[in-house]
Amino acid sequence: MKKLIILASALLFVGCTQETQNSLSRSLQNWTGTNGVLDVYAGNKLVHRFIDIDKISTAKGTTDGKDRPYRYGYGYDDINFNYKKDNDEKKVYFEFSDYSTSYIFYERNTH
Repeated sequence: MKKLIILASALLFVGCTQETQNSLSRSLQNWTGTNGVLDVYAGNKLVHRFIDIDKISTAKGTTDGKDRPYRYGYGYDDINFNYKKDNDEKKVYFEFSDYSTSYIFYERNTH
């Protein structure tokens, strides 16, 4: 019976459109977490890293509900690029643009 349920679920997933599959995948990913890393480059040089990101979301308008042209998330500011949460590295909010002008907005408290 368990194998039948798994097979039926797989067939249902395969029968979905690519957009629906992506949406389902993101929903599952948001629920389970991903422990992600976001590296920021200027040309070939690594200039910033956020670690332990559980998800990156698309901003939506408060009144119209439409997607905004940036993504945002929360992660640890990995100042020394060692992929570890050190005592002086805090969890911060960040956002980045969908436009061709490259930017990353993030919070960094030095206190």
